Amino acid sequence: MISIRPDEISSIIRQQIEQYSQDVKASNVGTVLQVGDGIARIYGLDKVMSGELVEFEDGSVGIALNLESDNVGAVLMSNGRNIQEGSAVKATGKIAQVPVGEATLGRVVDALARPIDGKGDINTTETRLIESMAPGIIERRSVYEPMQTGITSIDAMIPVGRGQRELIIGDRQTGKTSIAVDTIINQKDSDVVCVYVAIGQKASTVANVINVLQEAGAMAYTVVVAANANDPATLQYLAPYTGAALAEYFMYKGKATLIVYDDLSKQAQAYRQMSLLLRRPPGREAYPGDVFYIHSRLLERAAKLSNELGEGSMTALPIIETQGSDVSAYIPTNVISITDGQIFLSSNLFNSGLRPAVNAGISVSRVGSAAQTKAMKKVAGKLKLELAQFDDLQAFAQFASDLDKATQDQLARGARLREILKQRQYSPLSVAEQVALVYAGLNGYLDDIPVPKVVEFTAGLRDYLKASKPGYEANIKDNKMALTDEGEAMLKEAIVDFKKNFLVAA
Repeated sequence: MISIRPDEISSIIRQQIEQYSQDVKASNVGTVLQVGDGIARIYGLDKVMSGELVEFEDGSVGIALNLESDNVGAVLMSNGRNIQEGSAVKATGKIAQVPVGEATLGRVVDALARPIDGKGDINTTETRLIESMAPGIIERRSVYEPMQTGITSIDAMIPVGRGQRELIIGDRQTGKTSIAVDTIINQKDSDVVCVYVAIGQKASTVANVINVLQEAGAMAYTVVVAANANDPATLQYLAPYTGAALAEYFMYKGKATLIVYDDLSKQAQAYRQMSLLLRRPPGREAYPGDVFYIHSRLLERAAKLSNELGEGSMTALPIIETQGSDVSAYIPTNVISITDGQIFLSSNLFNSGLRPAVNAGISVSRVGSAAQTKAMKKVAGKLKLELAQFDDLQAFAQFASDLDKATQDQLARGARLREILKQRQYSPLSVAEQVALVYAGLNGYLDDIPVPKVVEFTAGLRDYLKASKPGYEANIKDNKMALTDEGEAMLKEAIVDFKKNFLVAA
């Protein structure tokens, strides 16, 4: 028989009274009215915020997007197969945020920055809101530093600066992703953090890009955010904002960052899908009225920060896919109006063998030569004009039987200039190499080289400069990327010497 002592009971009661807390925790709970197609209608979440995360009984998460008078429309971040009608939903009080930090470098993450590369957890202590305010006018400064892509046709004619938003636009299979990947590879020794956001791509395509970056040694300074084609539309819609949050962490630490959105057409389609299922009124091409805003608030986050904020930068390369080269469609015109220029890739040029297939006539950089190295500015001034005249003359020459000597010379020069802009995939060139090629082309050194031999000549010239004139590249680097008279003299001498040997061998 157990004996109970009264003093023991009183001490336990006293202890319980001392530990009693009157904290009242109010939780905002609702009920699922309807679920399907990645959308849940919820009754009773009166105090939920727009964009707030909500948690379902099965542990899956959604985002409250439609706040209506009698219910809340939430989009699910999973397939939602285990969510039952009538089950409880809890508002978390949190707006969507993702972990950020140095530990994300070299990793592949999903649209909520959760690792999907099998390398374990990402150990970070800081988080950032997926949706952050873009820097204001006072917090920015004008773009003045070049962001070298390593692609001659872009760096010479359509220069991109740190903090700029330069659109890459063209039909499918014209090399848009290749230009973005080349640019990431070219940042190897420039201390730029890169973020590659793959939206709605096949998993095999994303895996190929990751393999290319690993082989080039670029994954060490790159984060890949992947929302693949088989992921819910919600994740495809959120992925670019997550990428921007990851890049912003480094930008506000004073670093230069580069972010590629591949591609925003797929994000717009995912948002259209979500909006139509939420019964939002459709507008042009069935997109909702605020589809412009989803891209403008994303791309405005790219900036060159002021001296007071540490001079960090985020350069954005959004990609848009056109149908039949129609740049006047809804999404292409929207994004063209937001960005600071566009690189237009033409399927006709691609099919004719010009790779990268940059159409210099329609492409433009609204930052211009402010973001160009001094050496390139000095030699490439006439390049765009010469190519534009060549395109016009080429169209005219198809109908004319006999051409005067000046026209023939201009056509010959233009054909050779186009050849020097041909470049192998995933092999970006240094500033010194690009300057040498453009200088040789514009100053007539290639005029007596047969057109089919120009690519061979330019490859040989680059090797010759490295082997015989190492002082030329050192001179450009030592003079802050400017071509001095001494550097020009070395370049001329190298071109003349190599050309003599090349013509004898040919």
